[in-house]
Amino acid sequence: QVQLVESGGGLVQAGGSLRLSCAASGRTFTFSVYTMGWFRQAPGKEREFVATIRWWNENTSYADSVKGRFTISRDNAKNTVYLQMDSLKPEDTAVYYCAATPRDYGLERNDYNYWGRGTQVTVSS
Repeated sequence: QVQLVESGGGLVQAGGSLRLSCAASGRTFTFSVYTMGWFRQAPGKEREFVATIRWWNENTSYADSVKGRFTISRDNAKNTVYLQMDSLKPEDTAVYYCAATPRDYGLERNDYNYWGRGTQVTVSS
């Protein structure tokens, strides 16, 4: 069993910034060998990929919609993954979910084994 807890969501005006955090824990969970990802889901929309950071080389990948604005990072000593969100737009409004997988890649929802409960991000115009 793995627990993922997101934090840092809130209300921000367009052009502003937020930093999301995801703290991971579990009896048999080794954070350093898990690829981590962020997804988001807006009302009436499917859950979509946002960003991922691989366990084996810590390289990152991003959805086209957030490239140049969002940055994913991880601190293995703290079992925590972050999502720095800059230049936020109203269309970024969604519930943001943290996810983990033992695979060395993760670009699809089904690639991930464990999920947090999400944190709300609302961007006003």
